[in-house]
Amino acid sequence: MKKIIFLISIFILTTLYTTRASAQAVANAPQSAYIFAYATTKNNGHNGLHFAWSLDKVYWHSIGPEHSYMKSDYGPWGSQKRMLAPFLFQAADGVWHCIWSLNERDGVFAHAASQDLVTWKRQSYPEVMEGSNCLNLQITPDKAAGSYQISWISDKASAKQAFVVTTKDFKNYSSTKSINTPAQDLRTSVIIDGTAETGTIHSVSWSIVDGLIKSQKLAAYNNSIWSELAKDDPIRFASLKPFSVNISVDASKSKKISDLLIGAFFEDINYAADGGLYAELIQNRDFEYTVSDKKGRDQNWNSKYAWDVSGNGISFSIDSVSPIHINNKHYAVLNISQQGASFTNKGYDGIAVKGGEKYYLSLFTKVLNGKGGKLSIRLKDKNGKTVAESQIKTGSTDWKKQEIILSAKETSAETILEITPEFTGKVALDMVSLFPQNTFKGHRNGLRADLAQTIADIHPRFVRFPGGCVTHGDGLHNIYQWKNTIGSLESRISQGNIWNYHQSMGLGYFEYFQFCEDMGAEPLPVIAAGVPCQNSGTGGAGQQGGVPMEEMGQYIQDILDLVEYANGDVKTTWGKKRAEAGHPKPFNLKYIGIGNEDLITDVFEDRFTMIYNALKEKHPEITVIGTVGPFCEGTDYEEGWDVASRLHVPMVDEHYYQTPGWFIHNQDFYDKYDRSKSKVYLGEYASHVPGRHNNMETALSEALYMTSLERNGDVVSMSSYAPLLAKEKYTNWNPDLIYFNNTEVKLTPGYYVQKLYGQNAGNEYLPSIISTNETNNSAKVRVGKSIVRDNKTGDIIIKLVNMLPVAVDTKINMGDISITDTNAQKTVLQGQPDDKTPTPVVSDFKVGKEFNNELPPYSFTVIRIKAQ
Repeated sequence: MKKIIFLISIFILTTLYTTRASAQAVANAPQSAYIFAYATTKNNGHNGLHFAWSLDKVYWHSIGPEHSYMKSDYGPWGSQKRMLAPFLFQAADGVWHCIWSLNERDGVFAHAASQDLVTWKRQSYPEVMEGSNCLNLQITPDKAAGSYQISWISDKASAKQAFVVTTKDFKNYSSTKSINTPAQDLRTSVIIDGTAETGTIHSVSWSIVDGLIKSQKLAAYNNSIWSELAKDDPIRFASLKPFSVNISVDASKSKKISDLLIGAFFEDINYAADGGLYAELIQNRDFEYTVSDKKGRDQNWNSKYAWDVSGNGISFSIDSVSPIHINNKHYAVLNISQQGASFTNKGYDGIAVKGGEKYYLSLFTKVLNGKGGKLSIRLKDKNGKTVAESQIKTGSTDWKKQEIILSAKETSAETILEITPEFTGKVALDMVSLFPQNTFKGHRNGLRADLAQTIADIHPRFVRFPGGCVTHGDGLHNIYQWKNTIGSLESRISQGNIWNYHQSMGLGYFEYFQFCEDMGAEPLPVIAAGVPCQNSGTGGAGQQGGVPMEEMGQYIQDILDLVEYANGDVKTTWGKKRAEAGHPKPFNLKYIGIGNEDLITDVFEDRFTMIYNALKEKHPEITVIGTVGPFCEGTDYEEGWDVASRLHVPMVDEHYYQTPGWFIHNQDFYDKYDRSKSKVYLGEYASHVPGRHNNMETALSEALYMTSLERNGDVVSMSSYAPLLAKEKYTNWNPDLIYFNNTEVKLTPGYYVQKLYGQNAGNEYLPSIISTNETNNSAKVRVGKSIVRDNKTGDIIIKLVNMLPVAVDTKINMGDISITDTNAQKTVLQGQPDDKTPTPVVSDFKVGKEFNNELPPYSFTVIRIKAQ
């Protein structure tokens, strides 16, 4: 219904096969054949389930080769998601069951079922061993008992041993028992493409084989057109000449579309928060870094990271005996035996300051030995020159917060903080913080002004936060807890994130809500659906352990408390906390996302259903947004949509990162969606080319696809590019929309596309007919258009995309639209496909009832017209 596979199947059948050939194939097809199910060891077992076919069990024809009909979803990408020695079995009811080993370590196996061997249902991972593994799995039916035995070999003990469980439904399993004699191995080896492979043989009707072959051919065809790149355009369009198109607008058939279509998605990835959008300039200000943040891979990543001493007569250690707050356990202890030495912080690759601007310096101090005295505070550049300085006096034997203002005498991109005790003895320091006064909208504990303004300039109608994979974390212990991110900074609970660095939580839920309000954007917090990230390396059965059912009541209450924190009266428990933070008025929360790119398993569905039903009952005014996995097709996508349809979830969150060719050839993706079902939030998408650059080719393919999002704005309610921010030298993921360092913001072509759509959004779509005498379909699909009306201003906005190496002359007929000013504004983003730094050019432009406009090669044009 929703998958593009159906329409393309029709196209392939009509283009790759003639009517006669198809008829002949049906007439000459055998009644039955044999299939061979196997997985190779190539790519460390990541290539999934393969099939070959034969008429005599001697000569085998691979279908692919290496075409994957199903891949394992267990464990993190890269090291896991392996399929080892799959065993295929067909039950008496005709359903195919596949089980396989996941790795050489875990006492877990995988199961999935299918009706046709092409479309597979959700995977499950029963834990059947503790401290051992499951190898050489196979299924044996017990007809008398109406059940199935699943047996395997474990080789972690001193000798190999066989084990078995029984099941009737592949959901509930008996306790594990050891058996003396392993079951007879039902696998066999055959030669495929000159290589011996091991798997299972099955006799099937030819229709099964035919379905497998057609599925592979479809995938191969898709891959061929989706892999098209602009570098081949000189050959692909060698004979193409500039051509003309006519666009006729029919405003009488207009339709309302979402006014929330263009938004922003913020995730703390690529140092987007600490060291980025969050304006704090001191790294590890609370001494809470820990080697576990980086999974033990960097022993220097600890409470002392980014801190050092300079000079003689001073040392520092980390203590936790009497902290400021139980949630902030570690602090620094300076032992000063000689005056003149300093305690230093390097910030995030240096501390950038601007001449003439002021900075808040705050810290907690406590004298442990001696009388204390003055602390000289300085910012020094890399040449040792003092850029700013002041003093703090310390003498209290209890923790005391102090604050001064540092005025920068000159601009420096790379200073360090020096704290120089003018006394001897011992003093404890914690929460050492340096903030510019000039934050976005002037908020204390605020956001870096230039980065925040860059996001605001998109005019996002909503902001999704705090992730992404950060939301549901690396294992249950790492799930993002919103309550840990509010209140005083010293009371917040910091933690490592799934991207292997540290989150101070200084940028927390209050700051997210405030940022949304400052931009006039709807807040869209995303809460884990009671399961951790499917890329998690920890937790029960890999990543799908799930919050224990006995704890789900409190977990759900925390989500209900979030609604109260955002919207509750100041007399409520959590509304009062919001007011204490400085915001008595509600934030007017309307949307909550539950889940992110989850594996749609029974574990997920049970918990998502509980959360969804509780929110629907307690807060029917909140629109819940579900999840349908990380891809735009496949098991999670299909199963996620099934869950959403059964529960009548009002909106689902779709994600896909694709090639430019995919975006070019899938402009009808949402045209086929059932308008009676859930609306769509396209929460994460981006175009990727080899090398993973953000250039004109990726930007134009996104601009082209976004014309279809506007056309389908009645079903696609929201969309947001991902990821949003990336700090240079610290990127976990490419490409990104906005790159930055400590002093610069570097905009990409993709950013300008998002900004042009955000600043030129509409809430009414005006259908139009496009015609041309050009017969080259590959050329025609690379020219796109969208015409919308902004009912707040009455403006008509025309968006035109040309992804061709030649100019396209356009003639636009505005139909019955009454133009009130012939002076329009035209913005053009233009460049070669591999350009990374083009910028839009704005000019005045004359329009009328009919007017002409030339689209330059590789360009995105926006024309804004005053109309009634």
